[in-house]
Amino acid sequence: MKPNPNPLSHYLSKKVENIRPSGIRELFDLAQRTAVVLNLGLGEPDFVTPSHIQEAAKQALDEGYTHYTPNAGFLDLRQAIAEKLKQENGINVDPEREVIVTIGGTGTILLAIHTVVDVGDEVLILDPCFVTYEPCVTLAGGRAVPVPLREGDFRMLPEEVEKSIGSKTKCIILNSPMNPTGSVMAEEDIRAIANIALQNNLFVISDEVYEKLIYEDAKHFSPASIPSMENQTITINSFSKTYAMTGWRIGYAVANADVCTAMNKIQQNTVANAPAIAQRAALAALRGPQDCVRDMVKEYDRRRRFLIKRLSKIQGFSCQAPKGAFYTFPNIKTLGRSAMEFTENLLKKGKVVVVPGGTFGQKGEGHIRICYAVPIEKLEIAMERIEDTVKQESV
Repeated sequence: MKPNPNPLSHYLSKKVENIRPSGIRELFDLAQRTAVVLNLGLGEPDFVTPSHIQEAAKQALDEGYTHYTPNAGFLDLRQAIAEKLKQENGINVDPEREVIVTIGGTGTILLAIHTVVDVGDEVLILDPCFVTYEPCVTLAGGRAVPVPLREGDFRMLPEEVEKSIGSKTKCIILNSPMNPTGSVMAEEDIRAIANIALQNNLFVISDEVYEKLIYEDAKHFSPASIPSMENQTITINSFSKTYAMTGWRIGYAVANADVCTAMNKIQQNTVANAPAIAQRAALAALRGPQDCVRDMVKEYDRRRRFLIKRLSKIQGFSCQAPKGAFYTFPNIKTLGRSAMEFTENLLKKGKVVVVPGGTFGQKGEGHIRICYAVPIEKLEIAMERIEDTVKQESV
């Protein structure tokens, strides 16, 4: 066999080559190879999926739910999703034509972006933001345009959105509660951005996977509940965070019937459908008792309060209390070193994993993301190790 004169990169898609590996996953993999590590990096609930949801999955196995499902998902699950949206979000949808069950929140984001973005289109994303947005836009042939969040409270200002719009802008991605900052968008800001979208004929993709993880006086608001936005919004949600179902890979999207039909065309030609057993479990999650969600949120809030109080005692750290999700995003700029340097040193010396803020965008530089979806006893140990590492570096 003759040697191949072309390097492997010769065959790879340029779109794939332009995507950076996930910094979160790199740290997670490194942590797996390091002994006695406290992982505050991966955004995953530490709770086990509630028992009534597990039992529904077991029953589904016994009943033979091991085959293909409708591409858009079982109708009874879509009906339950529509009921939930009407009661909790003020969104009225036809479950047969305007709901699609998908492969987790991340899969839903990819599906939504590919549905509305053409080659050359620009998509406005938050900066900092969830690491998946930009790669998904790149894979669709578009270009992500970061909209800087206001320092401190990480507010997405409507005037910044308006300034970022160009002749090729097609879509705006919103995320509330936000990953990585834990911020919750105010209804007035969402309404103002929706109005900007309407004036400029832009689509809105609203990532609401953390909607139930909300604290204090914050309130969740869905842009699709604005009557004029019904046809210009894809609402994305997932069972992963709310019901501790990350491994089940089950999410959903709701949109105008024509948009959902287009999304379904992509889904049926890629992954076909969400797993049948996970769909039966998701139905039980929606129609079963919700005290499990309230209990988890109550515990997250306890950890959140502890973490904010404890971080305020570490020299060089400043952090506003997040109102949603399960992340804090403290500013460490006064330590005099990059977040990446601090993160690597913390893993090496303190055996604690956090994520450098630059992973989430340019405006994340000088911050670190700490996930408090771990038992409070581990948070206490981690805070001691972080403080010790800071003190060692300052000597």
